[in-house]
Amino acid sequence: MANKHPRAPLDYLNMPAMKAWLAGVFIFLYTPLLILILFSFNDSKANIVWKGFTLKWYVKAFENTQLREALLNSLLIAGVCTIISVVLGALMAFVFWRFKFPFKGPLESGMSLPIVVPEICFGVAVLMFFAKLNFPNDLPYPFNLTQIILAHVTFAFPFVAIVVRARLEGFNQELEAAALDLGATPYQAFRDVIIPHMKPGLIAGALLAFTLSLDDFVITFFASGPGTITFPVKVYSMVRFSVTPEVNAASTIIIVITVIATVLALRAQSATSAKAN
Repeated sequence: MANKHPRAPLDYLNMPAMKAWLAGVFIFLYTPLLILILFSFNDSKANIVWKGFTLKWYVKAFENTQLREALLNSLLIAGVCTIISVVLGALMAFVFWRFKFPFKGPLESGMSLPIVVPEICFGVAVLMFFAKLNFPNDLPYPFNLTQIILAHVTFAFPFVAIVVRARLEGFNQELEAAALDLGATPYQAFRDVIIPHMKPGLIAGALLAFTLSLDDFVITFFASGPGTITFPVKVYSMVRFSVTPEVNAASTIIIVITVIATVLALRAQSATSAKAN
């Protein structure tokens, strides 16, 4: 006899086997990060034996002028890249959502090309492009970061566009029509009706663009000029000799920055959703 009351999908999460499987997945994903953070406080140069708690590796990381400069460069690049990517990505998503024009399908599909192309190929392409343009490499700070920022924007803004485009698919266009009927101009309707609906997508896209730019190594390695170094490139140069607790401390700093950015983005999304409701 058929079961008249089938188990709800969420009920399967209460099964012991499902709980054990989820626990195993989280342990597999986050144990390496926890080990890295733990050994950044290890009072030993070796990452094998725990010899006590210390903060000296964080002190050394902050006293390392090149490491500190690389971190500031990465934060500046990620911040500028995020702003430009959000503007370009939002405008592109809106254009593809609202308007019809020739070759719209191929162009919309090509928007995701920087996402699927391997980073090593993209990095070589960026290097050749700037070489053909004879892009100056001796600009003063912070203009010497322009080349990296442009390269990061190229692969970051499609992520923003895809997220915002998905958000716009759920927009009720009757709201915009009602605003226009009540006397709003097209710009006012865009500003007061469409943009508030886009906000969760804009926040999610901004978080993606920031984290992608902050931890990118391959494209940055090819796009950076002489004397310009970012945090991932600096950490890589340190790891080439040995993985010391100083490297662990530097990596932990990046993890903390990323977690803080994620928490702020999630809180902003929750606040936006609460206002919408």
